[in-house]
Amino acid sequence: MSKDKSKEPSADIYQLLQEDSQRNKREKRTQLLKSLGIKEYFEEGSIQIDKRTCRGTECKLCIKVCPTNALYWKSGEVGITEELCTFCSACVLKCMVDNCIEITRKRPNGGTERFSKPLDVIKLLSRINTQNRKKRIETRSKTIEDYLKHHARARARGK
Repeated sequence: MSKDKSKEPSADIYQLLQEDSQRNKREKRTQLLKSLGIKEYFEEGSIQIDKRTCRGTECKLCIKVCPTNALYWKSGEVGITEELCTFCSACVLKCMVDNCIEITRKRPNGGTERFSKPLDVIKLLSRINTQNRKKRIETRSKTIEDYLKHHARARARGK
């Protein structure tokens, strides 16, 4: 009379601990940003600074431009408080060294963006702005078409 182990749910303790840790980190981040009045636009993200190429001692531009103070000066290098980072791309756009700061972020629609050069950020923002303009034009054109049809019918009834 042996038990069939294939029917028992297997629980990997390390996976459970990792999921719990990630959940706690997300909750802490959400509460912290909410208390600061900062809106989150991305579900997930990461930021990395290549310490070999960073010229932070010379410029500190990324620190100055960070809207949430997620980047700070520590012991001769740029430090990151990931819970405060909104992955907005301001630091990459301002950095004078390509591939120094790398941001990866996931949008609510599932799309993932990754960039590490100011030109990448400019292209990304341009693409997003173009998509938004296209949506507005499509919405307005439908409204204008409805308006013209309505007035054409009104004129036809009036004659």
